[in-house]
Amino acid sequence: MAKPRDERQRDLLKPALDQIINLGHPLVRLAGLIDWNFLDARFSSVCTAGPGQPPLPSRLVAGLFILKHMHNLSDEVLCARWVENPYYQFFCGEESFQHAAPFDRSSLTRWRQRLGEDQLVALIQESLAVAHKTGALASKDLERVVVDTTVQPKAIAHPTDARLTHRALEKLVALAKDAGVPLRQSYARVAKRAAIMVGRYSHAHQFKRARRALKFLRTRLGRVIRDIRRRIAGDDALKARFGPLLDLALRVRHQDHRQRGHKIYALHAPEVECIGKGKAQAPYEFGCKVSVATPATQPKGGQFVLHAQALHGNPYDGHTLGPIVAGIETLTGVETRRIHVDKGYRGHNHPHKFRVWISGQVRRVTKTIRREMKRRAAVEPVIGHLKAEHRLGRNYLKGRDGDRINAILAAAGYNFSLLLRWLERLLRALIAALIDTDRGRQIA
Repeated sequence: MAKPRDERQRDLLKPALDQIINLGHPLVRLAGLIDWNFLDARFSSVCTAGPGQPPLPSRLVAGLFILKHMHNLSDEVLCARWVENPYYQFFCGEESFQHAAPFDRSSLTRWRQRLGEDQLVALIQESLAVAHKTGALASKDLERVVVDTTVQPKAIAHPTDARLTHRALEKLVALAKDAGVPLRQSYARVAKRAAIMVGRYSHAHQFKRARRALKFLRTRLGRVIRDIRRRIAGDDALKARFGPLLDLALRVRHQDHRQRGHKIYALHAPEVECIGKGKAQAPYEFGCKVSVATPATQPKGGQFVLHAQALHGNPYDGHTLGPIVAGIETLTGVETRRIHVDKGYRGHNHPHKFRVWISGQVRRVTKTIRREMKRRAAVEPVIGHLKAEHRLGRNYLKGRDGDRINAILAAAGYNFSLLLRWLERLLRALIAALIDTDRGRQIA
């Protein structure tokens, strides 16, 4: 694939964007502050020179990712908004107003898979650079940080044994039909009835009958699995096609809700983990753990996200602190002096033990440190905004790579939304100062 290049220029037959938009708009000012060459160098590093059509311009791709997670838009809605909104087009580097998008929703999927977490983290790095450049974030704000973890839920239905068993049976029967493998019996009608009755019996607290219906369902799933294995025996192509789904169905067939260790909670997302954070309204959440770091101080532009990373395997919080702090220092280029965490990080693995302050700690606590420890809770509303407004609350991207990518993009979108508000405040302050100056002259 060829290197991405940007050869867009003004079209004489189309209206110029800088003539129809307000150049003082915060999105326009933000576009002028971002170092697009830095993002181009990072994004184009995944492409190699060669024959073929060149990819989309890297500024267009970076701008689309920022706008998507800054305004909580799906890929389809983003494509429609981009055509309607001239400010979106200007932000993505267009010179003239475009009546049709030069990309489609699948372009964003391919670019996410191509870039990955290592390259997309440049968006967070650039957002922090712009914040420092505009005065929204000072260097001293990077020396004292707060680290906490949350759960990034996956877009799956609530898992139950009956639902998973019935779904595995349905998928196996559908795949056998597509592959032309005849089955002795599909059990479609009786399996659906059994899955419904498990839910009804459980709701009525008739658990003996519910277990009997679930056993009936698992027996039918086992029959379908054995029937398919007999039919595809000796055919390597069919074995390769049925292998992954048969393995998942077998695990669903034998797993129990009381068993320890990793379980299957969704057939289309087997990487999903069950995480309990002690919440009364949500005792268990299904997704992956995400670490979020913010300043312990009060930056002028707001509580920026300094680092975000998805953590698979449901690790203990304290065992993630060392790598997370190292990632913060690599991203910001500033050594952290004090790290504030909650009691879930006791027994952490950070090499500098005396730089970590756990909530409730009494020894060696001065007035300054006590004041910073009260600021530890500032990370909680940041996590709330990430989930409610920047697509961290429900991850629709596929696989573990999708978990890592969504966490990075949500943090970048949140940072750029803070920058938009900061630029709006600066513009209002500038206008107010000009009005005061004009009034002073009139009085004089």
